[in-house]
Amino acid sequence: MLTAIFARYKLRAWRIFLLSGDTVCYGCRPLRCRLEIVMGNDIPAIEVYNLVRRFGDVTALDRVSLMIKQGEFFSLLGPSGCGKTTLLRIIAGLDVPDDGTVRIAGQDTREIAAHHRPVNTVFQSYALFPHLTVWDNVAFGLRMKKVPKVEMEQRVDRILDLVQIRELANRKPSQLSGGQKQRVALARAVVNEPKVLLLDEPLGALDFKLRKQLQVELLALQRRLGITFIYVTHDQEEALVLSDRLAVMRAGQIEQLGEIEAVYERPRTRFVAQFLGSCNLLDATVIGRTNTDVIVQTPVGVLHVDLAAFPPQTAQRDRFTVAFRPEKVRLWNSTKTDEENRIKVRVEEVIYVGSETHYIVRAGDQRLTIEQMNVAVGSQGFNRGQEAVAYIPAGGLLVLDD
Repeated sequence: MLTAIFARYKLRAWRIFLLSGDTVCYGCRPLRCRLEIVMGNDIPAIEVYNLVRRFGDVTALDRVSLMIKQGEFFSLLGPSGCGKTTLLRIIAGLDVPDDGTVRIAGQDTREIAAHHRPVNTVFQSYALFPHLTVWDNVAFGLRMKKVPKVEMEQRVDRILDLVQIRELANRKPSQLSGGQKQRVALARAVVNEPKVLLLDEPLGALDFKLRKQLQVELLALQRRLGITFIYVTHDQEEALVLSDRLAVMRAGQIEQLGEIEAVYERPRTRFVAQFLGSCNLLDATVIGRTNTDVIVQTPVGVLHVDLAAFPPQTAQRDRFTVAFRPEKVRLWNSTKTDEENRIKVRVEEVIYVGSETHYIVRAGDQRLTIEQMNVAVGSQGFNRGQEAVAYIPAGGLLVLDD
């Protein structure tokens, strides 16, 4: 039983000591054997410190730092050009940073050639070998590593069963559908048993229904394997479905990082609030304070904001932006607005999207979006041009940093 551990990284050597002073292991490659077993999940899968990458006058990554835990599903979310794929490529060893450090399982990647890194990448284009069968595509990496034949056959067959493509083993990529090709690409990456699997918008080329199906399969696969997945996407819903945590990126920087519910329910900036889902934004001026809330004047009228919604840096400000998600609002067929946080609105658009109806309403000069579940068949009781009352709970209002 190890009761104390001392690990030293110097000249590519490390030691583990027992409390009694006995040496457990001494080697020339850190984190390749017992250190990894002893430390377990205490060592982050990926550590990025002050990463910078420039392309001419364009700064693709601007002092990016983050830590990704072992065994978690982590997403990099952001619009095109925000730097998420550049970050993924640097982790994979396909690009080199101008400054900063990347560590994989505690080891500086400057010490590891790209083809020796314990990572594999799945691309949107699949990158399958057209002249090889499915079985041979999956086995390709193991052959390059000169894995013994019997072990290779066992590992390939096991992975084909895991991703449910055993019956496709003898087909060529030209005989596969888009979803089948994606499963082959996943199997080829996973069969190498990487510590980290990097996925660069792997479902982006698939149709909506298949993409939804593979999202569930991909999440289940990650849970079964227990390895770290780093997933690049610009699809907000996809990131929410798949991730344990995510980082929202903008212009080469991380705008906000955290668990998915925390980032969605408590966005810190206008950009995060509007990029991760939809959000209504209002300029607010403080006109009063109580022990439990702050009273503000907004373009839609006077609103009460729960004190819990205030980040520490905005608690004493007199002007700020308040935000609220469309699904937090309740639309009532009424004209009474004399109670707290009830505002008179006129319905301008009614958009039926199956499980929900989206309403575009106007309160004074301000347009708002409201989303309500369709709990009944037929009309939900609101039509274009109709006047109604919108109720915005004080707890549903968020105060942003910017």
